[in-house]
Parts: sequence; C-alpha cells; structure tokens
Amino acid sequence: MEKQIVDDKIKELFISSRVIALVGASKKKEKDSNIVMKFLQRAGYKVIPVNPTSINSVIYGEKVYGSLIDIDQKVDIVDVFRPSKEAEEIANQTIKIGAQALWLQLDIKNDKARDIVMKNKIYYISNKCTKIEFERLFRGS
Repeated sequence: MEKQIVDDKIKELFISSRVIALVGASKKKEKDSNIVMKFLQRAGYKVIPVNPTSINSVIYGEKVYGSLIDIDQKVDIVDVFRPSKEAEEIANQTIKIGAQALWLQLDIKNDKARDIVMKNKIYYISNKCTKIEFERLFRGS
C-alpha cells in the first residue's frame, strides 16, 4: 500500500476516534505508555488505561481496567504497549468490544493478531507510535 494511502487512513482514524484504550498503561512517568497517554489526553482524546496489575487505581484521572472487556464504554482505538506475543489475545478482545482499530506500538507486530482483526474489518497498525504519527500527520515534522 502506498504511504499516502496509509497516512490518509491513519489521519481519518485519528479524526473519527474519541476514545482510546491504552493496554499496558503505567503510572511510571518515564515509561513510554505514560508519556503517550498524557500526550493523547492533551490532544483531546479520552484515554482509558488497561493494566491487570493496577486494577482500580487511577492514571491521569482515569480509572485503570484489568482488560479491554471490562471497559464499560465504546472504544475506538486499542493502543498496545505489550509484547508481540500478547497481541493475539488483545486482538480477540478488540473484536469483542467492537473497536475500529488495533494499534501496536513501535517494535510490536503479530501476524496472527493482524489476520484476526482484519478478518473482522478492524484496522491494523503495527510498529508505529500513536504520538509520533499524530505529531507527524497533524503538526508537521
């Protein structure tokens, strides 16, 4: 696929989305997931943190959920900061919650996860950072 087509689809996804579930959210300020969560909130998104080891705690004013299927509202994008081997299960949960995109962060990719979501007409992005892509597409880099 041409880069322009991919960029247009990613831009369209950012514009049409309001709620992002961030899988692998962390309270540790030095973690990439923490930096990205704060950035996405400042960009106007509601970001729901998902981390089974931090259930019922709060990160940047948002309650932390144990899994995607525990979230009690519509999610547009599932943004993943977990090892590639976990992506398949996350893909299955992405389908269950009806999200429109599964986004795997830098250095994360999983062909089975890709096949699972694409078969269900869910957009698959891998090895890209939501913060970097947002800045590149909307703020010029």
